[in-house]
Amino acid sequence: MTVPVEETRASLPDVRLPEVSGNESDDADGLLAAMGYKAELVRTRSTWHVAFMSFVLASIPYGLATTLYYPLQGGGPAVVVWGWLMVSLIILCVAASLGEITSVYPTAGGVYYQTFMLAPSRIRRLAAYICGWAYVVGNITITLAVQFGTTLFFVACVNVFEKEPGVGVWEAETYQIFLTFVGVTLLCTAISTFGNRWLPILDTFAIFWTFTGLFAILITVLVVAKGGRRSASFALGGFEPSSGWPAGWSFCVGLLHAAYATSSTGMVISMCEEVQHPSTQVPKAMVITIIINTVGGLLFLVPLMFVLPDLAMLVALPSGQPVPTIIKSAVGSSGAAIALLLPLMVLAILCGTACSTAASRCTWAFARDGGIPGSKWWSKVHPKLDLPLNAMLLSTIIQLLLGVIYFGSTTAFNAFSGVGVISLTVSYAAPIAVSMIEGRKQVKGARFSLGKLGWFCNGIAMGKSFPCILSTFANLLAWSILAVPLFCMPAYLPVTAVTVNYAPVVFVGFVCIASAWYTAWGRKNYRGPPTEHVGQPLPAGTNGDIKKAIGSPKKD
Repeated sequence: MTVPVEETRASLPDVRLPEVSGNESDDADGLLAAMGYKAELVRTRSTWHVAFMSFVLASIPYGLATTLYYPLQGGGPAVVVWGWLMVSLIILCVAASLGEITSVYPTAGGVYYQTFMLAPSRIRRLAAYICGWAYVVGNITITLAVQFGTTLFFVACVNVFEKEPGVGVWEAETYQIFLTFVGVTLLCTAISTFGNRWLPILDTFAIFWTFTGLFAILITVLVVAKGGRRSASFALGGFEPSSGWPAGWSFCVGLLHAAYATSSTGMVISMCEEVQHPSTQVPKAMVITIIINTVGGLLFLVPLMFVLPDLAMLVALPSGQPVPTIIKSAVGSSGAAIALLLPLMVLAILCGTACSTAASRCTWAFARDGGIPGSKWWSKVHPKLDLPLNAMLLSTIIQLLLGVIYFGSTTAFNAFSGVGVISLTVSYAAPIAVSMIEGRKQVKGARFSLGKLGWFCNGIAMGKSFPCILSTFANLLAWSILAVPLFCMPAYLPVTAVTVNYAPVVFVGFVCIASAWYTAWGRKNYRGPPTEHVGQPLPAGTNGDIKKAIGSPKKD
C-alpha cells in the first residue's frame, strides 16, 4: 500500500458513483480501485443477500430476547414497547443518513473511510482514526455481547426443564458458562470461516426461520395463555421501575434493550466489497431492515407483555434471561416452551456468525490502512478461503480474552453490550456529524439520496439559517450524546463490585490502547485511506475502467 504524503490530502475532491451500465460489479471494483484499494474479496452477494444479512445482524426477535431483563427492571411494559418504538424511529434516521453516505463511499472501511472523506482536511486524519477505532471496537464487542448473550440464553432455555419447582436441571457454574461461551464463539467463527461461500444461503434461511418462529410464539402464547392475560393498559403502559434509579432515568437505562438490538445498523457496511452493487444495495438493505425489524419487534414484544407473569419474579431471576420463563409460564409445559424457544436458539448462532463476519471485515479494512498494531498481519486475505482470516482470528481472540471478565462480574454481559452500543453509536455519529458540518456537500447527487428528508435525518437544509441547522443538528445527535453516559450506568442500585457496570473500564481500556498506538506510531505514520489519486489524473498503466467508474469529480 502506498502511503500518501500529507500535501496530497489538503483538498480531496468530491467522489461519487455516476450512472453506469454493463457489469456493475466490475464498475464497483473500478470505483474501489479509484478510492485506493485493490479488490481482494469476491462479490457474491445480491440485494436480497445483503438485506437478509442485515436482518440477521439484528436478529429480531433473538436480539430482543437476550436483553429483555433491562427494560423490565427499568419499568416494565411501557419501557419495553414504547422504548423499542422510540429507539427504532431514531435508528431509522441514523440508517437513512448512513445509507446516503454509503452510496457515495461504498467500501469495507465503512464509517471510518466516510469520516475521512467528509471531514475538513485539517482534522480528517484524527477524526478517521477515532472513528475507525470506535467502529472496530464496537463491532468486536457487540459480537462478544451476542456470543455471551447466546450462552446465557441457552442456559436459561435448558432450565425450562426443572428438577423441582423453581430449580432448573443445569445449575451452571461460572466456569461452565465461560466454557459454553468459548464453544459458542468458536462455533460461530468456524461457520463464518469455513462456510463463507454458503453464508448468503444461511442468511436467506434465517429470515424465513425467524418469521416462522415469530408467528409460532405470537399465536401460541396468546391462544394458550395458561397464566392468564394482562389488560391492555398494563401490557402497553404498565410502568413499575425496580432498578433503584429515579423513574425517568430508570426508563432511559432500560433503553439499552432497544439500543442493543438496533446497534448493528451500520455493521453491514463492512460487507460493501462483497456486494455486487454496494452503492444501492447496502443503503436500501439498512433502511428496509430497520422497518421490518420495528414491526417484527412489536409482534414479538407486545404478545409477551400480555402474558407477563409477576414482574418482580422476572427481575429477580438469577439467569437474567426472562423470555424462557415468560414463554413457559404462558404455555404451561417445558416441552412446548423449548419447542418455541428453538427458533430463537438457532437464530442466535446465525446472528453470532453474521456478527463474526462483519467484525472481521471492518477489522481487516482498518488494518490495511495501518490503523491498528500489527496491521501487515491483520490485513492479509487468505487466498483459498477468500476472507481476512487473520483479522477474524484477532477478533475472536479479543472476545475470548474479554470474556474472562465474567469471572469477576456476573453483569459482564451488561458491560459487553454497553461498550458495543457506545462504540458503534460514536462511530455512526462521526460521518453524519462531519457531513452536516460541511453542509452535506459530498452527498449531493448520491445514488441513495434522501432529498428533502435529509433535512430531518441529517439536520441540514440548503438555504436554511444557521440557527435552524444548529437546532436540527443537536436533535439528531442527541441520541448519540445521551447513549455514551447512559450505557455506562449500572443497571440497578445499589452498586457492588460484582454488579458494577464495567463498560467504562473496557471502553477506556480501548481508548488507551488506541491513544498509545497513535502516539507511538500513528502520529507520524498513519495517513488514513490511500486516496491520493481519487479524482486526480490516473497514473500511467491504470485500467481505463477505473476512470469510467469514477467519472469527473463534481464541484460544489
